[in-house]
Amino acid sequence: MRTTICLSLALMALPASVLAADLRFVGTAKPVNGGETLYQETHRVTGNCEQGVFTPVEHSVVYTRGNGDEFATKNLSYTQSALRPTVEFRQPDFSEVIKITNQNEETLRVFWQSPSGSTDTSLLEITPSLVADAGFDNLVRQNWVRVIQNGQSVGFDMVAPTRGESYGFTLEPTSDDRIDARHLVRIRPSSTLMRFVVDPILLGYNADGLLTHYLGLTNIRKNEDTNHTAHIRYALEATPDCAMTP
Repeated sequence: MRTTICLSLALMALPASVLAADLRFVGTAKPVNGGETLYQETHRVTGNCEQGVFTPVEHSVVYTRGNGDEFATKNLSYTQSALRPTVEFRQPDFSEVIKITNQNEETLRVFWQSPSGSTDTSLLEITPSLVADAGFDNLVRQNWVRVIQNGQSVGFDMVAPTRGESYGFTLEPTSDDRIDARHLVRIRPSSTLMRFVVDPILLGYNADGLLTHYLGLTNIRKNEDTNHTAHIRYALEATPDCAMTP
């Protein structure tokens, strides 16, 4: 009874415009051209409904094979930036570790332990357009009106942790018969030269601004030299009681 009373008092103390909320979904990754499931990823995002819009705080991802065995994990924190989360990714089968840390408001620290066992640490200058890891999903939602409703493009810089650098990309609306989604956007390199070596990533969203499809290069290794390119379809398990887009 005492615990219940304390919890009730704590909830009463929260501002009316801020309420805790959860987003949970599961992604099933398959080869782009079809075939057996490569792996599954289970996502849980905890956050708040602030002024009627969901704001992510913590995000965990567990990667499993078809037999249910866990083979990789990722944890993200958006407390410092929705576009530039702190990240810790581990893929023990390949001894790979990636850590992205906001050292302060000016510097981003990127650590990579490669499958060979070597390590590399880089410091990147933080700019308003810098995006890291799953921050791309929040980038889409923050620019929902501009990209989805108005059909415009948005330029940004994406952190490439295994390169220790960031590269220019463009977010824009597109269409593709391979993805059955209410809204479809593309992330492609801004540089013409980069487009010859880096394929675009396609993202599908439903009407509420929730990710339903991902088609492109993933962070999961196929072997020591290459990562899987996959079509990931997401099934929603729980959604916040507030809007996902401004």
